[in-house]
Amino acid sequence: MDAYFSKEIYIYWYEIMLLQRRFEEKTGQLYGMQKIRGFCHLYIGQEAVSAGCMSAIRDDDNMITAYRDHGLAIAKGISSRECMAELYGKATGCTKGKGGSMHFFSKEKKFFGGHGIVGGQIGLGAGIAFAEQYKGSDAVTLCFFGDGAARQGILHETFNMAMTWKLPVIFICENNFYAMGTSVERTSNVLDIYKFADAYDMPGDSVDGMKPENVHYAIERAARRARDGEGPTLLEIKTYRYKGHSMSDPAKYRSKEELEEYKEKDPIEYVLRMIRENNLATEEQITEINEKIKMTVDDAVEFAENSPWPDDNELYKDIYLQADYPFVTD
Repeated sequence: MDAYFSKEIYIYWYEIMLLQRRFEEKTGQLYGMQKIRGFCHLYIGQEAVSAGCMSAIRDDDNMITAYRDHGLAIAKGISSRECMAELYGKATGCTKGKGGSMHFFSKEKKFFGGHGIVGGQIGLGAGIAFAEQYKGSDAVTLCFFGDGAARQGILHETFNMAMTWKLPVIFICENNFYAMGTSVERTSNVLDIYKFADAYDMPGDSVDGMKPENVHYAIERAARRARDGEGPTLLEIKTYRYKGHSMSDPAKYRSKEELEEYKEKDPIEYVLRMIRENNLATEEQITEINEKIKMTVDDAVEFAENSPWPDDNELYKDIYLQADYPFVTD
């Protein structure tokens, strides 16, 4: 146990990671039952990243990510009910059933997606940070992307602008080692993605993403720099997804031995071990947490099942439309 962190933080980490894990396990089950359709990317195995980030930032800080967004959205405070309803495509979902798995969003919680275009959120994240800087706020923006998106040109354009303007943004590469089914080794001569920052004189660091303490420390340092007007940081947080890239991916490109090796480093089991070894909670309290999480997920499913579908008149709402566009009529 790291003495820097209180008992409450370890309990928080355990609860928020377990909620994500159980939510995603239920999502996978419901997908198999065809209750959830379309593309679906699970966060199982990567929960220490979201947990460590949340304990290091403020509620008014912003977050934007790619399409593997369920875990981060839940960590940022979007309710399990809203998230599950969105997966079902129901009107009570966080984007009114219009976005589905890949497009979670909440203006109130400062969670700005869920984006399906690989790397598209990188420029948007810098834009959100620019808006905060322009308003005179000291809020920080956490911009997440995968190792595959690090190959996109927008990353380099954005890094250049972000450093030139000293934007308050933390670029976070969640490196789970496989862009869809292709390993980093097969796509780049530079295997340490955090070194991309060197070309722009941007601070960069590699972080063990299987332990929330490491993530917290790295985010805390980067957030302090951003709030002090020193500009962006690139963090390569090395993590691992236990499932395939999406629900349609059998993940045959990696060995069972590799998967089991990472499961032995499971972040939830690690935090639970810290709690037990340091007597931070009794077995009865741990059982209560487990039961509470189960009830929360079951309640989310019931809520989604009983929620209405969006009305047809929602089709043209929440979009930008040219007033005299000739091809759409009421």
